[in-house]
Amino acid sequence: MTPEMARWIQTFLNAQAAELNAAANTQLAYARDLNDFSGFLEDNDTSFETTTRDDVEAYLIFCDAQGLSHATRARRLSAIKQLFRFAFEEGWRTDNPALQIKGPGKTKRLPKTLTVEEVDRLLEAAASESKDRLRTTCLMQLLYATGMRVTELVSLPVSATRGDPRMLLIRGKGEKERMVPLSPPAREALREYLFQRDKTEERAKANGKKASKFLFPSRGKSGHLTRQSFYGLIKDLAVASGVERSRVTPHTLRHAFATHLLAGGADLRVIQTLLGHSDISTTEIYTHVLDERLKELVLEHHPLAKD
Repeated sequence: MTPEMARWIQTFLNAQAAELNAAANTQLAYARDLNDFSGFLEDNDTSFETTTRDDVEAYLIFCDAQGLSHATRARRLSAIKQLFRFAFEEGWRTDNPALQIKGPGKTKRLPKTLTVEEVDRLLEAAASESKDRLRTTCLMQLLYATGMRVTELVSLPVSATRGDPRMLLIRGKGEKERMVPLSPPAREALREYLFQRDKTEERAKANGKKASKFLFPSRGKSGHLTRQSFYGLIKDLAVASGVERSRVTPHTLRHAFATHLLAGGADLRVIQTLLGHSDISTTEIYTHVLDERLKELVLEHHPLAKD
């Protein structure tokens, strides 16, 4: 990559972080996508300054030929569009070569989820965990009770959980905050874990160590339990509970939270708020549950549906 293209990308990423509070993971995704695009341009003897619409479309065809998914191609085009929009606003270019290009769009697949019985088995496995039982139970109960994103869960500040809260304040994408109610089992798991956690922290302070601001502290660089560690933990619980390992991830628990709420009669707008979706269209993927409920109602109650 030429120094000039590297400067474009870095300046763009810095602006995203400063102006839009873009999360570290979002910035890393932008960087990977734009680095790949810049490599394609270099191979074709062009640069960000001279890119044309044809170049962007050729890159999308190149991505398609590589077998990249609709979602990946849509994300890469989004990063390219944002880079050139930023370049136009900064006066680096007099046009935006990606402005008129329409992306492949994202395929709306039904989210992988778990049944209530499978979630119960996972929670039972967490409660039977011999190592870090209280922490594991608290993690799982909070995740299923709130539908938090895994990053929101592992980085949750301990200050948000003080005082036996009925509601939990969660800071999500773009630093947006939302309130989510806690179920009685989640509150009980939180209370028991906090008691143990605070005793451990007091011992650490007595040895001259700084107290952690996170609910789930860690000695790693981030200061809190990592997403990767929790991912491994939940896979172990799947094995212990007899639930198919490939179907159990932190995100399927988030989907289970939304799916089970909707099946129980919750309003889609409420679920949108609880999940922290900025757009209702993101939440509408869960309406397959409503379709199933409507089908059951018709088959059960319509006179012509009976034998």
